[in-house]
Amino acid sequence: MAAVRRFRQILALLLAPALTGCFAPEGSGGSGSAAGDATAGARLRVALAFPPAENLSPYGDDATILSRLGVTESLTALDANGAATPALAASWRRENDRTWLFTLGEATFQDGTDVTPSAVAASLTHATEAKPAPAALSGVRLEAETEGSTGVRITTGSPDPVLPLRLSSPSLAIFAPKAYGATGRVDPIGTATGPFELTKVTGTTSATLDRFADHWGGLARSSGIDVKFIADGTARTAALRTGQVDLAEAVPVAQAATLAGATRKETATTRTTSLLLNTRSGTFKDPGLRAAARRAVDSSALADGVYEGHADAGAGIYGPAVTWAEGKRRPPVGRAKAAAPHGTKLTLATYDNRPELPEVAQVLKEQLEKAGFEVELEVREYSRLETEALDGKFDAFVLARNTLVDTGDPVAVLASDFTCDGGYNLALLCDEGVDRAVAKAERATDTAQRQDAVMAAEADILRTDAVVPLVHQRVITGVAGSVRGALLDPYERTLVGTGTRR
Repeated sequence: MAAVRRFRQILALLLAPALTGCFAPEGSGGSGSAAGDATAGARLRVALAFPPAENLSPYGDDATILSRLGVTESLTALDANGAATPALAASWRRENDRTWLFTLGEATFQDGTDVTPSAVAASLTHATEAKPAPAALSGVRLEAETEGSTGVRITTGSPDPVLPLRLSSPSLAIFAPKAYGATGRVDPIGTATGPFELTKVTGTTSATLDRFADHWGGLARSSGIDVKFIADGTARTAALRTGQVDLAEAVPVAQAATLAGATRKETATTRTTSLLLNTRSGTFKDPGLRAAARRAVDSSALADGVYEGHADAGAGIYGPAVTWAEGKRRPPVGRAKAAAPHGTKLTLATYDNRPELPEVAQVLKEQLEKAGFEVELEVREYSRLETEALDGKFDAFVLARNTLVDTGDPVAVLASDFTCDGGYNLALLCDEGVDRAVAKAERATDTAQRQDAVMAAEADILRTDAVVPLVHQRVITGVAGSVRGALLDPYERTLVGTGTRR
């Protein structure tokens, strides 16, 4: 067993460039731990923008907190080109149109138990039973069962040609059996498989992680991570500038100039900031008023003004980072005729964890009021807004959404965010034409055909004016000069890995 584990550690080092790809590990010195290096490097100090909103449940937005800190791993991972690569699964093959067999490598949970087919199958089953369903499983029925000593057979209710991509989702991370309590809550402390073990969470203010000594990919170069959740972007940037932290995510555009040039790392991402309009109740139940809101928006003013050129004006749900999208984009057909607002009142909400969003909302407020709406603006921390937004408490919501974060498959965000049964449908859209278009995209198996179907579905969604794309973002990460190996990931799933150190 030790020999096999050692082989996997060597394999992980060889695969590291493929797994990180163009995620640009910041600085040199390798992506994995040096062979035979058992010395404890200095602890990393990290400032994250989003405090836990759901007690670090892996089934919602908190899943990316766990993956960015190197706590959790899934069966597969994404490379820089968006292709599935091995993680806890060493290989896989498709047995028929609905069944795949995944072969596990040797790995250990942070509680000391082995990662076995039964543990993996049980972990995936828990994810399928979660309420609401993880975004990666929106519209998907999945069953997992063991096959011999190393295999997990996964069967889907309908053909799923992108299942290996889907299983890379942070929300489908694998946990030890002890993580699952009688209440259905998943406890990630000491039960995951990543190079860093979560040992303590202090509410929404901080967390402590220690290096996991038995990680299948080798020993991390840092002895641990001390995390501060700092929602205020100015404070987060100041913490980096004054040496209180070594890494700070989501540096505000307005604060970028306060950092030395070498510490500002800009990464093109698949994140789009959009205005989502509540189609179920209130002001924007009226398609004509949705059309009026869309016509009122000047996205170039946001890209050039609020984002100071660190973003592109909204072209659709998918932006320039999704390189194939622009050439396949279709104009929406059949939009409603804009109605006159005549002082119609609406509530516009957003959150301040991403510091540009309140300013975006303020500019939108002015644009909408110029068009004849009367706008009440509400800005709070994201964790205090999400439930109300999903319940339709607001007429409009400004959201920054990574369109490929859930699965790496462009269909997933459409199913999650814009279908009747979508688990993250902030626009509360339920349109038969949209559901048919998304279902068609989900059935497409050929890559080019799937992309064509995705863009047809995008056009159908834009037809409803449930969403108004505003800007396609680039993110700025603050990286201290002493730090090496930070993972600047266009999918925003990773930040710290085995090679990250100072």
